[in-house]
Amino acid sequence: MENGKPQQNLEVLIKQAEILRLPPKLLWFALPGKNLVFADAQSAAESRDKILVASTGMDTSELVRRLRLSSVDDATIDAMHIMVEQMCCEYSHGDAQELAVKGRRWLTKVTELLSQRLTLKQHQEILNNAGMLALLVGCLEYDLGDQRSAESTRRMAMSLGKESNDPMIMGWAHEMLAWFHLTAGNFRAVIPAAETGILAASSQSVTVQLHGQQAKAYARMGMPNEARAALERGSDLLGTLPYPERPENHFVVDPDKWDFYAMDTYRIAGEDDLAKRNAEEVIRRSVTPNGFNISPMRSTEAELTLAVVAARQGDVEQAAALGIEALLHGRQSRPSLLMVASELDNEFATHGSNAGSDFRELFSGIKRATQINTAGENQQ
Repeated sequence: MENGKPQQNLEVLIKQAEILRLPPKLLWFALPGKNLVFADAQSAAESRDKILVASTGMDTSELVRRLRLSSVDDATIDAMHIMVEQMCCEYSHGDAQELAVKGRRWLTKVTELLSQRLTLKQHQEILNNAGMLALLVGCLEYDLGDQRSAESTRRMAMSLGKESNDPMIMGWAHEMLAWFHLTAGNFRAVIPAAETGILAASSQSVTVQLHGQQAKAYARMGMPNEARAALERGSDLLGTLPYPERPENHFVVDPDKWDFYAMDTYRIAGEDDLAKRNAEEVIRRSVTPNGFNISPMRSTEAELTLAVVAARQGDVEQAAALGIEALLHGRQSRPSLLMVASELDNEFATHGSNAGSDFRELFSGIKRATQINTAGENQQ
């Protein structure tokens, strides 16, 4: 391939990329069911501008110009809110590094406005937007393995939520702490962190996810009855809430997201049939009719769930293939990925030292790279 003539047939290129298991982010074309990162980043920016222009009459450059001039009026704040919400909607599929950089820049711009002369309503709305940006940036930092920065940004979000007295922002700040504990293996610490968030957020959408975090922790502590009870509490509350206007927003919980949480709990509890059914549904809902993966992180964990079930049923070859495909997804949350992939690694160990060797070799390399990157980021 390297010494021959350049391949001109796109179908052949796609097939070669799939056989060689090349990460989608390294390709200039999209694989079936995968997201083309660079094209999507451009289309996301275009989408933000179209929404801004349609809703407020100004595009991103005009919004930035007004913020630089500290021209704070209702139209500017409305545009800011739309921009922040759209970025939260891009979390699930956008490039994490690029979105984190953009989020930090906007967070700086928005917080600088708090020193301006504002009406009480304007001050409240700017605080809320700053809080949402801090939540978004903190999640992205944690996905990228920068745990120290993520915790610092989470605390900033909590402070902004308390200042604005916004139960949703405070609830999500507690949810992030529960998530940090879960992926770090501190399962017992998840329960009080989530409970504090439940008390702070009352019947907000985030409360559903807090119950889900508790269910995940209980399942991993070998407490299936408590896990089911937590799932039931979350499901009951979800049934009372209106369907969100923007279900793609990372900071809302919809039935699709809840199926994803239940999938994780069923897998840990050993309820393989339920885990498999939920995983297949998560994957189906993650891909649009035109093949765009709108939830690559969810589908990654769903593929790992199917791999775990296959390994438990003795189909080691299928489990390894599914596991490798999951590890090569472009958009990842490193801590969550490592947590779930380690479960598959443990399942292979029960079949002998050579079982799933390709997956285990790739997984070991990812763990080593993550440890090196995390150490470097924490030193910085």
